[in-house]
Amino acid sequence: MVNVKKLCVCLSMLAVSTCLSAAEVSEFNLDNGLKILVKEDHRAPVVVSQVWYKVGGSYELEGTTGLSHMVEHMMFKGTEKYGPGDFSLIMSENGAEENAFTARDYTAYFQTIAKERLALCFEMEAERMRFLKLEQSEFAKEREVVLEERRTRTEDKPNSLLYERFIATAYQTSTYNNPVIGWRSDIENYELADLQAWYQRWYAPNNALLVVIGDVNPQEVYTLAKKHFSSLQPSNIVISKPRPEVPQMGVKRITLKHPAKLPYLLMGYKVPVLKNIKASEEWEVYALDLLAEILDGDDSARLSKNLVRGQEIATSVNAGYNLYGRLEELFIFTGVPAKGQTVDTLEKAIYAQIQMLKTVLVDKTELDRIKVRLKASKIYEQDSIFYQGMKIGILETVGLGWQVGEAYLDHVVAVTPEQIQAVAKKYLIDDRLTVGVLEPTSLDASTQRQPTISMPSTRGRH
Repeated sequence: MVNVKKLCVCLSMLAVSTCLSAAEVSEFNLDNGLKILVKEDHRAPVVVSQVWYKVGGSYELEGTTGLSHMVEHMMFKGTEKYGPGDFSLIMSENGAEENAFTARDYTAYFQTIAKERLALCFEMEAERMRFLKLEQSEFAKEREVVLEERRTRTEDKPNSLLYERFIATAYQTSTYNNPVIGWRSDIENYELADLQAWYQRWYAPNNALLVVIGDVNPQEVYTLAKKHFSSLQPSNIVISKPRPEVPQMGVKRITLKHPAKLPYLLMGYKVPVLKNIKASEEWEVYALDLLAEILDGDDSARLSKNLVRGQEIATSVNAGYNLYGRLEELFIFTGVPAKGQTVDTLEKAIYAQIQMLKTVLVDKTELDRIKVRLKASKIYEQDSIFYQGMKIGILETVGLGWQVGEAYLDHVVAVTPEQIQAVAKKYLIDDRLTVGVLEPTSLDASTQRQPTISMPSTRGRH
């Protein structure tokens, strides 16, 4: 049964939080194409400033993988006005927390700083938006840093290495098959001219978004942004021709034999995202999102309850889905078999959970509990002004618009058990499935073994 007291508390919190989450987002546009979004949050005298660029790993083609990530590194190596390392040093001296990240669909740079020092962020971000100074000596050093990052985060971590190969197997033509950090051979063969061209192409005000969240006045932020960014010249943004994923025609499988302590399982079903689905079918992505919550929303969700604690088939098993991608996504399952169990047993157990979703309607009580939890999580997200900015930045850079985030709860609350069953039947099928398995070898074996890939099969599994 639903805990009525807890439900009432959560709904009360939702009512209070609605004022925060629904706080108006002010929009401004400069003549050079820079879009500015400002959201007020006056709970603390701080501000988060984020500059987002519409470029990431999925924008890269063969031979150029990882360029977006490499440029991100070089953005801290000096401009016409500032020397290498000056950006971070100045930010630190002014009490700011700052960093950057590259993803498949965007690259972002951010600072959290006292509100009276926001002008410093704007000044320095405007400088490196168009006046980055790329030098061979700094480039050579930073390329070695990136290669070491690739080694420690991917090549020396069996699960991460499997994931990279799994993604490259799942996607055949979609540029989501690129690792964001890039393939080693591409990184090793970058030339400074490659970075310069990539930077000039994508780093411009008409391909950027400025997001400011915190104890600010929107009009004052706009005036300040205009002062620092309006003189920057736009560039001619030429978007590469689309490369939609070709239809899959059976299960794909990859086995990675590699030194490791434990086996590991990856399963991914190709599914639509909000960006590329028909308006009449938008409910499907929200049903898929709820389906992921049913399977793996918390410790009481089905995968943990049934496969970890119940049948003790797995030591861990998870499911996830991102409805806000720019291209077709994967509904992913991951898992580690329990001692004495096999990857094949775990895979079959996950299929059984999927089959149950297809044949037995989700109980309304279970669904209502999950919806209440989602409401509560959206409330707690408002505690972080950084996360508020992240949500806005992601939605804007993938082309959905920040308003989509405000409507999320209305859509998921409307999802029915029948709709969840419908998307399970439609999308969690063999013709959309890729399976990846880490098969451990002895820890002293060569790390240079290559994965074996089996041909797609039309053999039904569920």
